[in-house]
Formats: sequence, structure tokens, C-alpha cells
Amino acid sequence: MPLISLEKRRRGIYILPNLFTTAALFAGFYSIVQAMNDRFEYAAVAIFVAMVLDGLDGRVARLTHTQSEFGAEYDSLSDMVSFGAAPALVMYEWALQDLGKVGWVAAFIYCAGTALRLARFNTNIDIVDKRFFQGLPSPAAAALIAGMVWVVNDNGMTGSDVRWFAAALTIFAGLSMVSNVLFWSGKDINLRKSVPFIMIIALVLAFAVISSYPPGVLFALFLAYAGSGYVVWGWRKLQRRRKSGERRAPDDNHDDAPPAPPGDEPAAKTD
Repeated sequence: MPLISLEKRRRGIYILPNLFTTAALFAGFYSIVQAMNDRFEYAAVAIFVAMVLDGLDGRVARLTHTQSEFGAEYDSLSDMVSFGAAPALVMYEWALQDLGKVGWVAAFIYCAGTALRLARFNTNIDIVDKRFFQGLPSPAAAALIAGMVWVVNDNGMTGSDVRWFAAALTIFAGLSMVSNVLFWSGKDINLRKSVPFIMIIALVLAFAVISSYPPGVLFALFLAYAGSGYVVWGWRKLQRRRKSGERRAPDDNHDDAPPAPPGDEPAAKTD
């Protein structure tokens, strides 16, 4: 009897972390609805809200020891809506529909990239380095899309004014998610560890900078994050080429040895 009750408990659904996941799913759905009503600023903000809630559900589950397979699968489905379908549809309604086939193909590349990114993450979760993401994480890609929509709208422009740049950014985000470029995950940060007082001041300043102009600062931050992976990838590739060139260089090249001095030439053989 105790074994049966224990098995039922293990298969149960934990309310707290799944509550955050449901809220993130609602934010993604709300973003789609607002985009259909041409309220793109609300749609962009909703994606950022979904991003915050998605970051909380996993940490809450780990801190309260309420992790489960159901929660992991539910989180992936929520991410597909909030960070896959929602950004693609928001961007299409905002700017890409004016491009015809190019527009919906760009939106589909992003949406498919999110699905492939999540599938690969779920299958490689136990074998990859926890310190890095393989490919741009889907919340960061969604924030990149939403940030552009938000900052352009906030400056009195429309999606039609930047439709080609919007298409390029959408394709870039979609392909970055399925790339092998590594992006820092931040999972090596220990929230239970004490930090110097200067870190608290830095956090206060960071919140102050973001609150000064949220659309522009958030878009710039995620644009820099999306580019950081490629910068580190290029730097590492350059370092490997340099090391490979040093190993190939001969240590002692006898063909280039200087000729012997005149006094050291061997005497001619005489009979």
C-alpha cells in the first residue's frame, strides 16, 4: 500500500511550477491576440512577460524540488507557443506580410527553427555542457524579435518601413537557434552564494538603465547576446588556426642552414 501511494505521488502534477508555465503560455497567446488586433506594442511586451515567467518556472521547480517529466514536456509546449508561434505571427502581421512569399517563408523559418531547437534541447539535455546553450535559446530569439517590434513602434515607425531588415532579423534568429554556436547559459551562477556588495550596486544600476528606456535597452542587450556567440565562435576558430599553424611549423629546417665558413670546407682529394 505505501508503494502504491508513493507511485501516485511521483506521477502527480505539481501546482507551483506549472502555474508559472501556464502564465507564460497565456502571455504568448495574449501576444498573438494583440497582434491580430494591430496592437503590436502590447504583443511585444507580452512576449517579454512570457520570457520572465518561463525563466521562473524552472528555477522554482529546482528550488522546491518539484521537477517532473510532465512539467518538462508542458514547458516545451508552452515555449513553442510563446517563443515560436507568437513571435513569428507578430512579426508577420507587423512587417512581413508586405513581402509576400518572402515574408511568410521568413516567419516559417523562425517557427521551424524554434521547434527544432526545443526538440534538440530535450534530447541533448543530459549530454551537453550546462554552462552553454547549443544554438541561440528560443526565449532570447523571441526577445530579439519582440524588441525590434517594440523599439520601432516606440519611435513612431511602422513595420512596413523596416520590412526587409525585419525579414533578415527573423531569418537570422531562426537559423541561429539551430546552429552549433555556443551561447552562455548563465546556469553556473549560484544564487545561494554570497556576493560582494558591489554586485548589488551593479544590479541596481542595471535596473536603472533598463527602466530609462526599456524598448531600446532590451533590444540592444539581446542583439548583443545574439552576436556574442558568433564573436566567441570566431575567436575560438582563429585561436585554433594559430595553434595548428604553430604545430605545423618545423623546429629545425636543415635546408635553410647557412653555408659553412670558407675555412671549414673539406680538402680536395688528391691521388
